[in-house]
Amino acid sequence: MQKKLKINWLYISSFGIMFAALSWLQEAGVLSNTSGWWKGGLSVFCGIVLYLIVPSKIDN
Repeated sequence: MQKKLKINWLYISSFGIMFAALSWLQEAGVLSNTSGWWKGGLSVFCGIVLYLIVPSKIDN
């Protein structure tokens, strides 16, 4: 149970980091300013990639 909670927390954190980074890029004018679901969908995908690169390698 503890391991599942850790995995969920690390994935949610990865998603949040990517959403914040994409929001920053959007405010900076690098990304389109149109509203829609694309930023959330892209954050999910990038969050998975970030999770696979960094947190999944961390032991306790």
